Amino acid sequence: MSRTPLADLGAFIAVARERSFTRAAAQLGVSPSALSQTMRALEEKLGVRLLTRTTRSVAPTDAGERLIATVGPHLEEIETGLAALSELRDKPAGIIRITAVDHAAETILWPSLANFLAEYPDVQVDLVVDNMLRDIVAERFDAGIRMGERVARDMIAVRIGPDIRMAAVATPAYFKKHGKPKVPQDLATHGCINLRLPTLGGVYAWEFEKGTREINVRVEGQLTVNDIVVIRNAALHGLGIAFMPEDVAQAHLDAGDLVRVLADWTPPFPGYHLYYPSRRQQSPAFTLLVEALRYRG
Repeated sequence: MSRTPLADLGAFIAVARERSFTRAAAQLGVSPSALSQTMRALEEKLGVRLLTRTTRSVAPTDAGERLIATVGPHLEEIETGLAALSELRDKPAGIIRITAVDHAAETILWPSLANFLAEYPDVQVDLVVDNMLRDIVAERFDAGIRMGERVARDMIAVRIGPDIRMAAVATPAYFKKHGKPKVPQDLATHGCINLRLPTLGGVYAWEFEKGTREINVRVEGQLTVNDIVVIRNAALHGLGIAFMPEDVAQAHLDAGDLVRVLADWTPPFPGYHLYYPSRRQQSPAFTLLVEALRYRG
């Protein structure tokens, strides 16, 4: 068998990871049609089908999954080794892939990232913002950003933000009409705005704590959404009680547009952490980004 170019294998990994020719092509800087032709040529050369294609999606076959498992880690080591050559340059360079939830991306990551990218123009950051708790190893991210308590133990975790406190809020008009809950269990009689988090099994159960007591409450209401900003806007429109990070609601609390309840049931908890595999050799660019994000408060 003739040698298979590493670029073709890298392209296959990108398609398998993104489950989309369009997204993978954009990442690789080629056209979807050219990428599709590359994959067909690779399959013909290897003599096996690597991808299952439908009109809506693309996914690796069993042979494709085996190739990912055997070749993927080696390609990653090669990419890391090439990135390490940036130490020989005057300026760090390379691509850093990060996944983060929307709140962390907006409040913690972006302020530091804006300065970092300006200081290191040869570094590129590929940021995926969503509420999925992704497998950063399988999906070949360099790092993820999540709450400290949700980081797996086999990862290195670096604190990048202060403690976070949740806030249960609604408009003054809502509380005038429906009264204020005194304890978390009272939420059962209120209209609440739910947050959908697929990684927690669907709809988020509101978490409360007071002293040694911990209570998780599943609330009911007309609206369930997977975006904190929409939840805040729904609360401002009087749809019910919302539960969100304190900083998201703070300006409206200060202005009197929203009122907080159950404050004694929402103590601070560990904030956002950047996490990454302990066994992975990090590029100089990634090391610099970690230091730029490290919380020193």
